Amino acid sequence: MRQEKAVNPWLRQGLELGPPILFFLAYMRFQDVTWTIGGRDYDGFILVTAGFVPLLLLSMGILWKLTGRISRIQVFTAVMVVVFGGLTVWLNDERFFKMKTTLVYGFFAVTLGIGLLRGQGWLKVLMGEMLPMSDRGWLILSRRIAATFALMAVANEAVWRTQSTEFWVTFETFGLPAFLFVAFMAQSRLIERESLSADDGERKG
Repeated sequence: MRQEKAVNPWLRQGLELGPPILFFLAYMRFQDVTWTIGGRDYDGFILVTAGFVPLLLLSMGILWKLTGRISRIQVFTAVMVVVFGGLTVWLNDERFFKMKTTLVYGFFAVTLGIGLLRGQGWLKVLMGEMLPMSDRGWLILSRRIAATFALMAVANEAVWRTQSTEFWVTFETFGLPAFLFVAFMAQSRLIERESLSADDGERKG
């Protein structure tokens, strides 16, 4: 496996969090503006989405260049953003971009669920290098995070269908990531209890 290059943590955070925050700021600035392009009217959400897609790809490309690696989750998320962002702009319909978030979290929940049905904690594939834990620990963590992703998918679907676009943009930019962060932080006791020491890893390797 290719070794990831060290990069300034503040730069990494900027590249990972910058695009969604800029999307939020741009939408708040242009939400009431309408552009007429080629005889069609596009509201602020559509045009901001059109700018967000290349910005996200550029940010990921820079991060890949700096670190030499990119995660499967990032690749999948980028593909979904390109596909549903493209549909949003092409069809001039903001619902596609809003549904994208539901599908991303739903996909993660279903994928982890399939692994659990096979008796495997598939989070280990993504995070095993960062969190050396027992197989039992990965099963428990995968079960909890799968439930978290499922809840986030349901929440996003409920919010975009019942609330204003402004509320959804705020919820998607800050609410869902904060909830996921808290959900992971709440697993600290599990991670501590099921963690493996270097000697354990060598004996099991």
